[in-house]
Order: sequence, then structure tokens, then C-alpha cells
Amino acid sequence: MSGTLAERRRARRTRLRPASGRPLPTRTRERGNPMSPYTTITYEVRDHIATVTLNRPEARNGFTVEMSEELAAAFTAADADNDVRVVVLTGAGETFCVGADLSGGGSGKRGFSSAGDGDGPAQPAPDDYQEPAGRVTRVLYQLNKPVIAAVRGAAVGVGSTMLLPADFRLAAEGTKFGFPFTRRGIVPEGASAWFLPKLVGLGTAMDWLVSGRIFTAEEAYAAGLVTSLHKPDDVLDAAYALAADLAANVAPLSAALTRQLVYRMAWADSPEAVHRLDSRLVFDTVRGPDASEGVKSFFERRSPDFPTRIPEGLPDHLPWVDGGAARG
Repeated sequence: MSGTLAERRRARRTRLRPASGRPLPTRTRERGNPMSPYTTITYEVRDHIATVTLNRPEARNGFTVEMSEELAAAFTAADADNDVRVVVLTGAGETFCVGADLSGGGSGKRGFSSAGDGDGPAQPAPDDYQEPAGRVTRVLYQLNKPVIAAVRGAAVGVGSTMLLPADFRLAAEGTKFGFPFTRRGIVPEGASAWFLPKLVGLGTAMDWLVSGRIFTAEEAYAAGLVTSLHKPDDVLDAAYALAADLAANVAPLSAALTRQLVYRMAWADSPEAVHRLDSRLVFDTVRGPDASEGVKSFFERRSPDFPTRIPEGLPDHLPWVDGGAARG
């Protein structure tokens, strides 16, 4: 591992630029006025909360390769922004995402084919190909900011798989979920075969993935996939209320370290490696300015003002820090 931490982070952002060369999204502080160069999503920042919205309501937010690239870029921008503490993922209109746009996104072609996914002359080698859903979930998995998903209507196919790396999945009552890949002659994508059993257990994951059946938000909630259920008109407000609480009361550094400790270490062969790493992190954080502010604000009965910003304040000795939000 060479170069300073700052140099590695600059290199990371260069590596994370989408293959299309599309720039990272523009920040705005007014929800509803995104000023974004993107066509399939919107990206907005306000009060330390980044909102990423699937924005193809006329197609029920059908997923395309372009949307995959834009989502990856937006999440990367949120991760690199010291002002962002929480990310909210949602969809415009009455439906979060019905899955892949099998119409070809208006190209006249039907099926899963699109740039880099079909039978054109310039196709990637099989071992080099990255399917679009996984391009999104791999970035979400490695974020240093908590992610809250708010869904309604339907979250099917990639609409379900892209939710799996989120930390909180809020759903409207009656929302339909499903992993119907076996019913379309393909296999589960977005690394869902890794994420889903860890969330709901092997038996339920095998039921949903092998059968490809559609199931309700109520079943998803009972199995642990969904964090909480809400009325359709209330689900996004509930997500913002949770995001506001996290942004105001949780130390960004503590949230980043805790999120990655769980994702990276929860399935270690034994607790010994986890103990060694969290001992070092406790040693560092208990002596840091955030711990001082946390204790001081507690005794003063006021909201904390944690000084450390992320990613700027991440320690450089983390096993996964080189490559940040796109390593893997």
C-alpha cells in the first residue's frame, strides 16, 4: 500500500468514475431542484442527507444499464462528500422499481440486452463482464455512510437486490417483493446469493431465490428483510425522520466504522480477528474528539456536534480502506 491516505482517496474517486466517463453528480441543497446531469435518477443533498431517487416513473422505474451507472456515481459522490452523513434511496412515483426494463429502455429491443449486455460486435470477455445490478450493490456495500431505503408499490428483481446492502429497508404496506430470476431463465444478480441468506436465513433465501415467487411486504417484514412497515404516503417521511435522527445524533466516524465492521467481520472464522480490530478502534476512538463530544453533550443534555467528517476522518490502518467504496 503506497502513497498517503489522501492520495489513495483521490485515486479511488478516479477509479470509481463510471465507464461512460459521466461526471459525478452535482450537489444541491434544495430537494426538488436537483440540477443534475443525470437522466434516470436525481441526486440531492440537504441537511447532511443525500437523497438518491430512481426517476423513470413513466416506466415504473424500470432499471437500465444507464441507471446502473448513474446510481453507482451518485453513491460514490455521497460517500466522498464530507457533508453527507446519511443516504436515502427511493423511487419517484407510485412504484420503487419493477425490475429490469425488458422493453430495452425504448430501444425497440426486448429482453435483457443493452450496451455490453447483448450480442453486439464489442462484447466484454465473460470473465470481465460485470452485470448492472452488481455494479450498484458492490458500491453500496462499501459505503461509509448509513443507507436507508424507502420503497412502495413494487420492488421486484433488481428492485429487491439493490436494497440488500442498505442498512434500513422501510416499505409501504402491500409492497410486492420478488427475485424472479429463475422464472426468466437467468440467475440471481447483485450478489443477492451472498446478501440475502445473511439477512433472512438460508431456508427463506432458498425459498425466495429458487422459486422466484412474488411475496408481500408483510412476509418480508416477518422474515427480517424489511425493517418497518408504513402507510404508502408515510414511508418516505419515516425514512427522512430516521435519517434526520442519524445525522443529528450519530457520530459519522462511529457509523462508518460500525457499518464496515459488521459487513467485513461478522462472518469471520472466529471472534479473535474481530477482537483485535475493534480493540484498536476502541483505543483510537475513545481518545478522539468525537468521544469527548459524545460524553460532554450527554452530561450537558444537548445534541452532539461531532467534529470528525467522513471520509476525511477515516483512519488509514483499516484493512479495507484502500479502495474505499469501490473495492472488490
